[in-house]
Amino acid sequence: MAEAPQSVTSLGVSPEEERRGRVLKYSLAMGIRLVCIVFAVTLHGWLMWIGFIGAIFLPYFAVVIANATGTGVTKKSTLVTTPVAPTLSISADAFINASSSRPEDGKL
Repeated sequence: MAEAPQSVTSLGVSPEEERRGRVLKYSLAMGIRLVCIVFAVTLHGWLMWIGFIGAIFLPYFAVVIANATGTGVTKKSTLVTTPVAPTLSISADAFINASSSRPEDGKL
């Protein structure tokens, strides 16, 4: 039987497009960080502290978000099957039959 041809929609994103998307996400987050730094330097009160918190913690989240890959939807491949472990079922009758076939004197 002939194999089904590979569909173009089942191919992943090209490395160039993936890199471009990561750079865009990271650049956007760093732009927001720049705004946070400006707020931290120019404003007073609680807005200053929000700016400091954003400027300190945003780089970590920017890297995590930029490096997150995929769309969150998993595609099920038809070529790979999930292995199924063999199971062994023993009924209670097997134990009853085994105990009745033992010798009466207790010696095996």
